[in-house]
Amino acid sequence: MNSPPWKEAHARAIEAGADHYTDPQTGYLVFTEVYHLRRGNCCGSACRHCPFEHKNVPRKSQLTPKK
Repeated sequence: MNSPPWKEAHARAIEAGADHYTDPQTGYLVFTEVYHLRRGNCCGSACRHCPFEHKNVPRKSQLTPKK
């Protein structure tokens, strides 16, 4: 099974030391996991690379499946 295109974009951004990348399918700006770690806590926005297990995301948003 092929991995989603954003995985490669995220890896390139991490390698380059970037805080974000552009999702190749949607054009959305996406923050990297490294950015979130430096930020220090969950912002509550259900970010794709949140290393804090979406701790501050409202319960309803946590139930919404991500692609």
